[in-house]
Amino acid sequence: MRYIGYEKSNCSKTKIPHHEFFTLLYLASHPSWVLSKEEIYEAVWKADPEHCGAAVANVVYSLRRKIGDGYIETVVGSGYRFVG
Repeated sequence: MRYIGYEKSNCSKTKIPHHEFFTLLYLASHPSWVLSKEEIYEAVWKADPEHCGAAVANVVYSLRRKIGDGYIETVVGSGYRFVG
């Protein structure tokens, strides 16, 4: 697994895998925008979002565990919003 960035939490470093880092970067680059799973998948994975399935949801879940729940909000039926 390729790691790109680091996140500091409780004075320890946590590795952030490639897709997590770029998902967080993409969301943070569009604060308060509601972005669909398909938009995020296409921007981060650079692939057809037709079969994105649970990939984006899994990455968001993992990011929330690392940075806390207060930064990425789920907008039911629409997607995700960065509120940090």
